Amino acid sequence: MEKRRLQISSQQKTTLPADFCDALGSETERDCIFADGMLVLTPVATAETPFTQEVLADLVQQSYSGEQLLMAFQELRRQIRPAVETMIKEADQLAKVAASEHVDSTDDIFEPSKNR
Repeated sequence: MEKRRLQISSQQKTTLPADFCDALGSETERDCIFADGMLVLTPVATAETPFTQEVLADLVQQSYSGEQLLMAFQELRRQIRPAVETMIKEADQLAKVAASEHVDSTDDIFEPSKNR
């Protein structure tokens, strides 16, 4: 973890150090989360980074702060994608079983009667 002191203008603006921005990537927007007296900048939530705010809020509620917060966040973030992929596989398996056992009764309703 690296710490720097930033100047804040009278208009509440600051400039992030170039090497911090390089490490964050070239995106022009970041989510800014205020938690436990800290500002945390994270990549804007995309398909690759779901649940960022929820994970941070949960960690802050568990009294994580400072470097412990960052380390716990990084560890949980690594676990999200595999967990979501497992949930998708399980849902697909359940859907296949449900589809194989499904009997469509609409054919009985809309099929022309053979007695007519």
